[in-house]
Amino acid sequence: GPDWHCEGPPFPLSHGTTTLGFIFQGGVIAAADTRASAGGLVACPAVHKITPIHSHLVVTSSGSGADCMLWERILTREIRLYQLRHKRRLSIRGTAKLLSLMLHPFKGTDVCVALTLCGWDKLIYVCSDGARLQGDIFSVGSGSPYAYGVLDRSLSWSLNKEEAILLAREAVFRATHRDAYSGNNVDLFHVTAEGEGNREQPGVEPGFHGRKAPQTSTS
Repeated sequence: GPDWHCEGPPFPLSHGTTTLGFIFQGGVIAAADTRASAGGLVACPAVHKITPIHSHLVVTSSGSGADCMLWERILTREIRLYQLRHKRRLSIRGTAKLLSLMLHPFKGTDVCVALTLCGWDKLIYVCSDGARLQGDIFSVGSGSPYAYGVLDRSLSWSLNKEEAILLAREAVFRATHRDAYSGNNVDLFHVTAEGEGNREQPGVEPGFHGRKAPQTSTS
């Protein structure tokens, strides 16, 4: 009879995304596109790749959609259990260390998870191989080189809230026009010291389409 055993998909399914996070004087901005892709197929145009974990922490996700959703749920559960046991919330660094330790046994497997923990004053990147990195700016996904190009040019600690939001939206927007696996809308969160993780109105400024680089004189 026919052998119905299947070891994997008949062809590789490429996937990609654009997520970013950065620290400025008004807190932390987290932004991402909303396209879920499976090879050349736009599987869903309105996916939330930024997940609130609690009032002072949101997580941006890239990698396998199913893996990311599972590990975000596991992380939320473990943080809540820690709070119930110890009567206090786990710190952002402690959360990143816990996630890294839980993911490390899956190093070398097909698990594909890359999460950036965006606390109100910290950014920590955790990958499914157990890597844990802290910094002031991270962009992850296939569109990240294009997003970095915008952020490196204009990011400053002294930005106000409106400028920071505009910069994050432009960085993701520019990436969606160069990266085939990123697109649709821009999802964005602003996390502050007061513990307000506010999801800003999704969308992209229409002025980005016609914006030109400033002219420089060579004389």
